[in-house]
Amino acid sequence: MADRRGIRNLPHMTSSAFDSVRCPSWDVLVVGGGVIGSAVAYFLAAAEAQGARGEAGGGGRALRIAVVERDPTYASSSTALSVGGIRQQFSTRENILLSRFTAEFIRRAPELLSVDGEEPELGFVEAGYLFLATESGLPVLRRNHSLQRELGADVAILSPEEVQARFPWMEVGDLAAASLGLRGEGWLDPYSLLQALKGKARALGVAYLSDEVVGMRTRNHRVEAVTLASGDTLPVGLVVNAAGPRAPEVARMAGIRDLPVRPRKRIVYRIHCREALPGCPLVVDPSGVYFRPEGQDFLCGASPPPHRDRDTLDLEMEYEHFHEVVWPVLADRVPAFEAVKLGHSWAGHYAINTVDQNAILGPHPELPNFCLANGFSGHGLQHAPGVGMAIAELILYGEYRTLDLARFSFERFANGELIREENVV
Repeated sequence: MADRRGIRNLPHMTSSAFDSVRCPSWDVLVVGGGVIGSAVAYFLAAAEAQGARGEAGGGGRALRIAVVERDPTYASSSTALSVGGIRQQFSTRENILLSRFTAEFIRRAPELLSVDGEEPELGFVEAGYLFLATESGLPVLRRNHSLQRELGADVAILSPEEVQARFPWMEVGDLAAASLGLRGEGWLDPYSLLQALKGKARALGVAYLSDEVVGMRTRNHRVEAVTLASGDTLPVGLVVNAAGPRAPEVARMAGIRDLPVRPRKRIVYRIHCREALPGCPLVVDPSGVYFRPEGQDFLCGASPPPHRDRDTLDLEMEYEHFHEVVWPVLADRVPAFEAVKLGHSWAGHYAINTVDQNAILGPHPELPNFCLANGFSGHGLQHAPGVGMAIAELILYGEYRTLDLARFSFERFANGELIREENVV
């Protein structure tokens, strides 16, 4: 049985709990239809279809679930603009377990997310992540590797000579070691995963509303109703904040002003290189610069330095970051990258948890029917299946059952029980 710290006030979604709310338009309203919100909706609806309500309350009507998405084209969605990385090489136990859950989910996605016999194609390229380390980074690399192996991740430590043998196109003179994911790591098409989750959720009865939440009415420590930009006011039983970089705005509508999540811009540069790099994984340089193949090209980038990492929702390109920071590192690490051509590049957003760079999950302590699924700091896509399953379990059963994510509760900030993730890319 999972540790229930931090979720003790979550309303148990039984038929009696529904009856205590007067004729809600929606039992569960998810704000944000990206990969996190769609995963929550899918796992809730799938649990319903498998008879979970019989265990949770028995004999009650089916959950009425809706997802509100402000941009149904997903043109500016963090999900659609993601690099699509899937890795198990984290420093936090829960993140490793979430990624292992995702790896298994991806393998079963054609079966689990099929609609009318049509199976989704996620484009998963299982080429691994390669984390490079100099001497100063070696202790952290080995410590993380030990935890990853303990939790079942198939990850290998390579010497510089082994790196050179596997990837002869790479410069390794400054390296002390590297960590390579051998299975369950790589990248996929993020838009395809989103559409597969959304399509299956809708097939299971979830409603997707093309609208925007602009206000909430609260009373007696509960959200009673949400107001939409269209003018509709919808009574609700429970609200899930899955609004990504806009999560603080949604939280403020509910009177919550202390959600430590901020929208930060991350730019993905596409480059063309004349030379092929056989067997290239997603490589993370000690500097933080990353690159991976994308068809005949490569995607690359790096987080800006802290003094330039401002809160913003704009998607304007900043090419000087490529020329001043990213390209010099690429050219030093891979000689073939000394001559590259910039292609179509884009900007997206991370929803950064500014306190400890880890997810914030579960009900807010002052508003038990306002459930948080925020602050993934760039890990939302790869953790969406596990988070969706976990939030669904909280809503249905009032506790975590498959993965214990109780340490990610909002209460950890007040209790001083921070969980710092060291492998943020």
